[in-house]
Amino acid sequence: MVNNSSGSAKDHFMAGSHIMGVVNVTPDSFSDGGQFYNADNAIAHGLQLIEEGADILDVGGESTRPGAQVVDIDEEISRVVPVIEGLQGRVRHISIDTRNARTMDAALKAGATIINDVSGLSYDSESVNVASKAGCMVMVMHSQGTPQDMQDNPQYNNVLDDVYAYLKSRIEFCNTHRIDTGNLIIDPGIGFGKTLEHNLLLLRNISIFHDFGVPVMLGTSRKSFISALSQGEPPDERIGGSLSSALWGLSQGVQIVRVHDVKATKQAFRVFSAIADSEGGVRINGQ
Repeated sequence: MVNNSSGSAKDHFMAGSHIMGVVNVTPDSFSDGGQFYNADNAIAHGLQLIEEGADILDVGGESTRPGAQVVDIDEEISRVVPVIEGLQGRVRHISIDTRNARTMDAALKAGATIINDVSGLSYDSESVNVASKAGCMVMVMHSQGTPQDMQDNPQYNNVLDDVYAYLKSRIEFCNTHRIDTGNLIIDPGIGFGKTLEHNLLLLRNISIFHDFGVPVMLGTSRKSFISALSQGEPPDERIGGSLSSALWGLSQGVQIVRVHDVKATKQAFRVFSAIADSEGGVRINGQ
């Protein structure tokens, strides 16, 4: 099982901006309609994303789109493990996008190096023990509700304060369970139990999450708030908004962006960095 050096992993992510490519091994993904449900197709897609510039791949076997149905854990494992095994050693980091402890454990044994849990290790009581034992990096995200009901009627006293307090509490929870802060990455969870205005408030103020001293991840790629601000485009026609929000995150010091369109994002980041400061600028994956 993975046992990363947390210091070196954190230093790697804190230095520059990193692109995480999405590999959905699901038949009902909102973004790609199940194009990569077959393991061979998913592996080929992952290799393409690496070639395009991803230095992290996020492999998931259960859709977390609004209204998505729960997947049997054995089925989830059978989807992701062959893909992780096929990509292991080809990219610096593979994250397993799951809420389930058994899936986390199987994925780490197959070669994953990061846990990406949309529930912040709260959905499955055993997940924190898996993460602690593995000594791997953990991405802790904020979400209100579950994928089945999270967009029904999301409400907050103050979305910034509430998300901040939640992430602070999850960091403390992880510390209590022998997961060092240096092993954590936080994600405010754009689109997970948030209205359009909630999402915009979080994006405008995303720099406040640097207070925690850990890498910040931003996932806005192809999400519905983009079409709500535009002309109702379907997911595969939201690249402009995806790039705009990713560049905003880059300008605010976000270290990791989770995207579907790696090639376009890499190009946008290079141009942005060159304009910002040709002598140094924003570092992209150490470049």
